[in-house]
Amino acid sequence: MENIVLNNKLECPVVGIGTFMLAPADAENSVREALKIGYRLVDTANAYVNERAVGRGIKESGVDRKEVFLSTKLWPSEYENENAVNETLERLSVDYVDLLYIHQPAGNWLAGYRQLEKAYKEGKAKSIGISNFEGKYIEELETKWEVVPQFIQVEAHPYFTQTELRKTLDKYDIKLMSWYPLGHGDKSLINEPVFAELGEKYGKSPAQIILRWHTQMGFVVIPGSKNVDHIKDNLDILDFKLTDEEMAEIAKLDKNERYYHRTEEQLIQFAGWKPDFEKLGM
Repeated sequence: MENIVLNNKLECPVVGIGTFMLAPADAENSVREALKIGYRLVDTANAYVNERAVGRGIKESGVDRKEVFLSTKLWPSEYENENAVNETLERLSVDYVDLLYIHQPAGNWLAGYRQLEKAYKEGKAKSIGISNFEGKYIEELETKWEVVPQFIQVEAHPYFTQTELRKTLDKYDIKLMSWYPLGHGDKSLINEPVFAELGEKYGKSPAQIILRWHTQMGFVVIPGSKNVDHIKDNLDILDFKLTDEEMAEIAKLDKNERYYHRTEEQLIQFAGWKPDFEKLGM
């Protein structure tokens, strides 16, 4: 496995298993099988309502907890719940997480960030992050943080490389974790001729070329799947390296166009929504 070094000297694997949109049974299965295959990074969130299942998957894998880099996110309705961190740890069946995010710049997000800083100081979170904090939100947070985050999780792919945001990230050595890494299943991205050509050269699929591009951009990538073959393929990207010329060729695809457009109305809705957490024994 390749790792990147965070601004607090912690190391994080460059490829992980994501659990967004996975039902508990699928999340449990995917996490267990991914860890058996060799993954060492697992990403979940309060909002995915599969944290208990992820915790079970980690236990069932037989992989030592210390070897797993576990990432989760507090949802806005939890930002003012002073027990949010402990309840999250309880659902995951762990004493600490390796990375704890606030999920959206909604509701009282500064209270959420203060919870992260407290968890970081107490050792309940080994690193902290912000998810979907772009533009004015990261600019405001920049004036208020006591602990600089180690990570930001945002949409990123060859059509949208977060050029503007990365100027701020580079200033503080904040690492980027990509979601929608393959363009939200957009066939036009996967079918770009450059990926087919490089796939032929390296004996890889276009998706594998794109995932490798992410890691060489310095991004951490967390593709999710309930298909064990896909999970295997997504990890099978570390035995080749794209050249500088090939990376430059891929850079020409950047349109600065995202797939997901969040509105201010949605942020208000996010703050009002409470996850229906998986109950014990399910």
